Amino acid sequence: MDLSTRRSGVLLHPTSLPGPHGVGDLGSAAWRFVEWLAQAGQTLWQWLPTTPIGPGHSPYQSVSAFAGSPLLVALEPLIEAGWLSPPASIPAFDSAQADYDAVGPWRMARLREAAAGFQARASARERADWQVWCETQSGWLADYARFMALRTQHHEQAWWTWPSPEPVPPTAELDFWTFVQWCFDRQMTALKSHANAHGVHMIGDLPIFIAHDSADVWSRPDLYQLDAQGQPSVVAGVPPDDLGPLGQRWGNPLYRWERLADEGQAWWIARMERCLAHFDAVRIDHFRGFAAYWEIPAASPSAAVGRWVTGPGRSLFDAMSAALGPLPILAEDLGYITPDVHALRDAFGFPGMKILQFGFGGDGSHEFLPHNHPKHCVVYTGTHDNDTARGWWDHASAHLQRFAAEYLQCDADTVHWQMIRAASHSVAALAIFPMQDLLGLPTDCRMNLPGTLGPPNWRWRFGPGALDDTLARRLARLSAAAGRCPIALLSG
Repeated sequence: MDLSTRRSGVLLHPTSLPGPHGVGDLGSAAWRFVEWLAQAGQTLWQWLPTTPIGPGHSPYQSVSAFAGSPLLVALEPLIEAGWLSPPASIPAFDSAQADYDAVGPWRMARLREAAAGFQARASARERADWQVWCETQSGWLADYARFMALRTQHHEQAWWTWPSPEPVPPTAELDFWTFVQWCFDRQMTALKSHANAHGVHMIGDLPIFIAHDSADVWSRPDLYQLDAQGQPSVVAGVPPDDLGPLGQRWGNPLYRWERLADEGQAWWIARMERCLAHFDAVRIDHFRGFAAYWEIPAASPSAAVGRWVTGPGRSLFDAMSAALGPLPILAEDLGYITPDVHALRDAFGFPGMKILQFGFGGDGSHEFLPHNHPKHCVVYTGTHDNDTARGWWDHASAHLQRFAAEYLQCDADTVHWQMIRAASHSVAALAIFPMQDLLGLPTDCRMNLPGTLGPPNWRWRFGPGALDDTLARRLARLSAAAGRCPIALLSG
């Protein structure tokens, strides 16, 4: 994917899509959303990580860096294949938010029914396809399936609490976890083909760090800075800065970069290759950590205590480029950024990010204001970690409101569209808008509040009637006037 071509698109994780089964997935609503994007003149669809959700239902603290979330597997294709009977009854799930405590167990039970149905009724060709896929994914799949089977057996307890020696999981349990991943891959491949056929490019999201309680750390503890008991000696986070006066202590174990380098960065190459099998481009979260990362002593409860440590730098991306070719990467270069971060980003031609909401905190020289953007970047009205545009306005100081009102020619009722207009008319090659901003939604519809756990983070969903032809035509006309889609759409 050429990241220098002038385009625009929407940031929407599929869990936010409508549907009857409690959380958005890879099914019919995702296919219809692709068609709506094309109608609206949008050629980018950006996601959050598709890996299984972790504590607080966050996709950034997953049990695997390679697996897909079982909750994203749509049920309709399993019913159509004859492996799953239509549910006799569907709980009255909240259509505005994903209630994972209710949705998760119900959907996992349906997936177990489908796995049993596959074993009983799958055709010879389907079984052969599954076996071939298992072989091609063996580099990560076997460890993941074993980890999940053992984790289930130990009632979701962390791997370092498991007794030794570990029992041998039943074959049926291993088959279940591999079956779910096979279904995920089949559905992702079909959806990506559908998107590309409609001129829509899909952008994935790759967190830099890995959760401690994960198949990756359990299977290769030697790649992480752990003590003899499997506990991190140091953990990841960011120090206090303008974006977070207390900093953030994420708690992820840190890599032993020298050991990854000794293996030719094979783990990172495999991880990037898998992500690019599902997406046309990838946003790397916390890109600055590859230049230097904040190392916090594991015993410290505060992110304020720590030090900067030099990261792998160019050698990592040289290795990935040599193995995979040119890398279609968007670099999340926000926060405390030093010249070495920009040098690393620019050495490989990765576009950085500009957030409009941040542009009004100073004066007209702020780098995030559209008239200061470079062409080679991606501009957002906000990200999944920001308030919605409308919510931002509602909570902004009087100074910020006056500045934004003058710059954008907006008020509380129009700030979201004027931000979208400003981003669209920026010289930045790529412009991306959260779906909440297209819909003009308030703070309670934001996707995440960094540094917090629990509701409403990661739960927002929109209803089936939200995306209509009127909204599509408005966005298409704006994008056409800004040179981000064919000018012919101006007449739509």
